[in-house]
Amino acid sequence: MYKETIHEASSRTNYHFDNFFNISADLICIAGFDGYFKRINPAVSKLLGFTEEELYSRPISSFVYAPDLQITIETREEVYKNNPLLNFENRYVTKSGEIVWLSWTSMPVQSEKLVYAIAKNITHKKKVEEERNLLLTNLTQINKELTLLSHKTSHDLKSPINNMLSVFNLIDVSKINDPETLELIHILKQTSENLKQTLNESIDDLVDKTNINTAIEEINLKESLTEVLESISSLVNDSKAAIHIDFSEFENVIFNKAYIKSIFLNLITNSIKYAKPNQSPVITINSRKNNGVNQLIFADNGVGFD
Repeated sequence: MYKETIHEASSRTNYHFDNFFNISADLICIAGFDGYFKRINPAVSKLLGFTEEELYSRPISSFVYAPDLQITIETREEVYKNNPLLNFENRYVTKSGEIVWLSWTSMPVQSEKLVYAIAKNITHKKKVEEERNLLLTNLTQINKELTLLSHKTSHDLKSPINNMLSVFNLIDVSKINDPETLELIHILKQTSENLKQTLNESIDDLVDKTNINTAIEEINLKESLTEVLESISSLVNDSKAAIHIDFSEFENVIFNKAYIKSIFLNLITNSIKYAKPNQSPVITINSRKNNGVNQLIFADNGVGFD
């Protein structure tokens, strides 16, 4: 039987260790408690751009990016107290001046006054995080600017609407005998009042947007729909649309009032816009309970999707 000598076993072990040490893409280091590298694998020299002689001859701290030096020194002192280090991130400066991010896992051996460490190059990951954070910052700023613009626009529109309503109040309708003119004045005045109310609600909604949660309340479907129909009464009349409403299954919902009115407005105007040629729109809006779920059902006879 062949018996392996201690020398042969040791040589074989060292051989495999050297291979692992040399071909690893990660940075493998053995450092002394004196702050100098004692052994490094080729990946260290390749990443940092320094020769092995330069890396061995200078303190490890001299390669650390200055803003990270203090936290690196403090963390290293904890390692010297026999506290293993896991996933510690800091920056190093290469010979060409490039900054690279490293994530360290270090294990101290106090009896040898050595630290065995492995580092991964996470520079790409950090760049991706930086780009993502920059994008989020830009989107946040754009959102703030759009909110301010919406707020300003809503306020700017209030003045001419108030002036318009003042003009309607000055009109002496008792001197107008034409029924169509009276109806037109009524429609214009009602539309202006609805627009003013919508702007006021928009401004309130923008103010509330400082809170992430959208305000909800109990809303009567018929009342909300009536407000919308009044604001577009001329459009409905001109299209000769027939609108059938049935909220008998349930009348109220917990929702955002501005949103429900926007839903009604979009659906009705789309039904009128996409009506079949030479055919008046027929629109049905009703509430329905389906397996315990409250549903708002909207249908028309237009050319749109089913």
